[in-house]
Amino acid sequence: MNPLITDFFGYGASFFIVLGFALKDLKKIRILNLIGCFLFVLYGIFNNYLWPVIIPNGILCFIQLYHLMKKN
Repeated sequence: MNPLITDFFGYGASFFIVLGFALKDLKKIRILNLIGCFLFVLYGIFNNYLWPVIIPNGILCFIQLYHLMKKN
């Protein structure tokens, strides 16, 4: 994949993660974090499988999904 396009995944991921820190609503924070983590997984995949990026962000995706789907 084109390195410029790959970089946009990384920038987009960073944007969503940082934006989550500006919010107070936990559900919105989790949604933004999920988007950011998913984009970081894609970024890691498209950059020749950067496992130190893919593994923790993949785990965080599942954690965010779990908390978003469980009933309070």
